[in-house]
Amino acid sequence: MARARRRLLRSIDVWPGYVDALTTLLLAITFLLTVYVLAQFFLSQALSGREKALAQLSREIAALSAQLAGERTAKQGLEADLTTATAARATAEAQVRALQQEVDRLNGALAATTVTSDNLAAQLADEKRSSADALANVDRLTAQIAELRAQLGQIAAALDASEAKGRADQVAIADLGKRLEAALAEKVAELARYRSEFFGRLRAVVGERPEVRVVGDRFVFQSEVLFPSGSGDLTPEGRQTLGAFARTLLEISKEIPGDVPWVLRVDGHTDSVPIASARYPSNWELSTARAMSVVKYLITQGVSPTRLAATGFGEFQPIDSDKGQAANARNRRIEMRLTDR
Repeated sequence: MARARRRLLRSIDVWPGYVDALTTLLLAITFLLTVYVLAQFFLSQALSGREKALAQLSREIAALSAQLAGERTAKQGLEADLTTATAARATAEAQVRALQQEVDRLNGALAATTVTSDNLAAQLADEKRSSADALANVDRLTAQIAELRAQLGQIAAALDASEAKGRADQVAIADLGKRLEAALAEKVAELARYRSEFFGRLRAVVGERPEVRVVGDRFVFQSEVLFPSGSGDLTPEGRQTLGAFARTLLEISKEIPGDVPWVLRVDGHTDSVPIASARYPSNWELSTARAMSVVKYLITQGVSPTRLAATGFGEFQPIDSDKGQAANARNRRIEMRLTDR
């Protein structure tokens, strides 16, 4: 009876230890959930600030583009005015030359009349009247020449002002072009930043796997991760991997502004071992079919078709020029890259 009682007491004393362990586990889980919620909150705040900055940048670019269009329109108007003024100046100069010729002719006639007046006394009165008329015409033509010269001065001043404004407009247009180029370069840099962030997130989702790696601006999947040997149909494991890839792509695409012309290009590559089957007559068809399978599956996961492109390269873009199973395995791959259109 005493031994039975001692065994009963030992069995009862175990329960407090279990209760303490469960309590400690619940506290640890609660702490981890609290840290996760705080991290999500700070991340959403940071992303909201980025979206506001990108919206402001888009508005500035739109304003610069509108200003550039207005300056170009004004330049075209000034060029038309300059052409009209040049034509008017040429016409006025032609009129001045004609009037000057007429004055010279009248001066010659007046001189001839003066020389012959001594010998033609009978015609003196008529010649005097003619001389008076000629002098009157000379005075009238001289006044017209002075008026035309004044008009030419005004036209020349207007031309100089137009040329000066044209040069100023050229400087303004060049400055606007530089600012627009800087804005476009900033968009390209922004796409590169989102590409880097996308690869970083994707690396965290996929994990450290030797058959999945980042090479420069490309994310490379070995074909065995997604497809059976000699087939363009995705395996269940490949669908699972691409599902995680699609979720990451959808998350990062929400942060990329709508005016950034990005597209995800999916490139299919095979090894140099020839394939000949009813379904795939050559490695071209196999590499293209694999790229198309990836694109179609990403579309089923919610990725917009306008942001996807599929390309097959067959065996003609190897990353390992050696001959052997290891080199062939590296060359059989699917490459994905975020790029502009």
